[in-house]
Amino acid sequence: MGPYLYAGISVADLPAALAWYERLFGSPPSLFPNDVEAVWEIADGRSVYVELRPEHAGHALITLFVDDLDTVVDGITERGIEPALRETYDNGVRKITYRDPEGNEIGYGGGPV
Repeated sequence: MGPYLYAGISVADLPAALAWYERLFGSPPSLFPNDVEAVWEIADGRSVYVELRPEHAGHALITLFVDDLDTVVDGITERGIEPALRETYDNGVRKITYRDPEGNEIGYGGGPV
């Protein structure tokens, strides 16, 4: 199998980040490997983790490409998070970007409508 992917997001305020990412992903973390990390398994072998690393907080750039972008975005909106940016590229591919309270960017991409 593999390779497996673990995309990391450094934060300065772990409790606040946990609450925000639970709303973004629509579920609590899949696991807590230790006192300073939380992991969400997004799909088999693909995870996003939040880690308490104040000196690196706010610099993550992650994009998740999904099959049904509109459904994902609607769910996130229903959970109280609005996009920071909506883009459509020349080839019709769309990207919706969210920013957590520390400035980390998490984008969702999807194919043309």
